[in-house]
Amino acid sequence: MSEHAEKNAVIKRALYLVATPIGNMSDITDRAVKVLSEVDFIAAEDTRKTGLLLRRIGVSSELVSYYDHNKEEKGPKIIERIKNGENCAVVTDAGTPAVSDPGEDLVKLAIENGITVISVPGACAAIAALTVSGMPTGRFAFEGFLPTDNKKRQARLEELSHESRTLILYEAPHRIKKTLSDLLTSLGDRKISLCRELTKLNEEIIRTNLSGAVEYYTDKEPRGEYVIVLEGRIPEKKTDFPEDVTEHVDSLISTGLSRMDAIKAAAKERGVPKSRIYDEYTGRKQ
Repeated sequence: MSEHAEKNAVIKRALYLVATPIGNMSDITDRAVKVLSEVDFIAAEDTRKTGLLLRRIGVSSELVSYYDHNKEEKGPKIIERIKNGENCAVVTDAGTPAVSDPGEDLVKLAIENGITVISVPGACAAIAALTVSGMPTGRFAFEGFLPTDNKKRQARLEELSHESRTLILYEAPHRIKKTLSDLLTSLGDRKISLCRELTKLNEEIIRTNLSGAVEYYTDKEPRGEYVIVLEGRIPEKKTDFPEDVTEHVDSLISTGLSRMDAIKAAAKERGVPKSRIYDEYTGRKQ
């Protein structure tokens, strides 16, 4: 057996992370098909969706359910089967498993039990969106889905408002309007690339800014899964405005601006969200 063949051989007592297409079925790799057809069983986030894929590529391996709400129960059982001599491939609904899905927990459990974890790379929505966004790709931060809990969400947005790297987020169609609005309020009007239904027939990439994206979906109903690629925070430019926020806003008010207009102007000059200036200014005035 050649060295290349040995490296491609499917081994026992191993957990394989197999990337599947995010839309275009032609994106599945030969190696992915080989692994899926030769493992003892496949752990899938949605067995119905994965079953459709397997039928299409002619694979009949055993399917077991493994998703967020049963991972505590199913994870140890999967690990036990592997320890007893089997091998398993884990897949997500689409793309690379263990990225913003429960596959991450299974990988951790496998490592803790001394099980070999092998990547079978392929499609990844985050990377696909980043590369077509037109944003800087040398340094980026993947955030996945924002928390739905309001308190945790606001805390995360506050963290992200200081992030200078390109940001990548996932969002569902029924939440995209709120997320765009929250990002605009907390991070300011940054450049954005909205990537919808990547690699699919209705693929759409909208390159605009956050205010433009919010306006675009005022009357338009969002459809499909979204990847948001967002410009990082631009370093503040040195100007002659007062270092203290209160002094800065008061100096603008003294020119005849209303309080809110002064807050907006100060936020623009400092390159920070209006909400941050408002909170700091009103907090000190109380």
